[in-house]
Amino acid sequence: MFLKTGDKVRVITGKDKGKEGTIKKTFAKENRVIVEGVNMIKKHQKPTSINPNGGIVDTEAPIQASNVMLIDPSTNEPTRVGFQVVDGKKVRIAKKSGKQID
Repeated sequence: MFLKTGDKVRVITGKDKGKEGTIKKTFAKENRVIVEGVNMIKKHQKPTSINPNGGIVDTEAPIQASNVMLIDPSTNEPTRVGFQVVDGKKVRIAKKSGKQID
């Protein structure tokens, strides 16, 4: 998976196309990510000691990782991601600019 927690991404397809947000959590085995403010669903909560009233809560649902694209920090444009070995360490590279992401 080319994405990590904390990356800024843009949704490129689906009902939330064009929205941007940061990745809150990744699920590598399922190839899914949770993006802040994207793919909102309504979840029915039972009353608990933390939430005594219960009710309907808006939360983010996982989205397929192929439906989001990493935003290059240097140009603020979506870019494909590649890997390269620099000084014995594997680093992510933005395909358009050729610069290191992290």
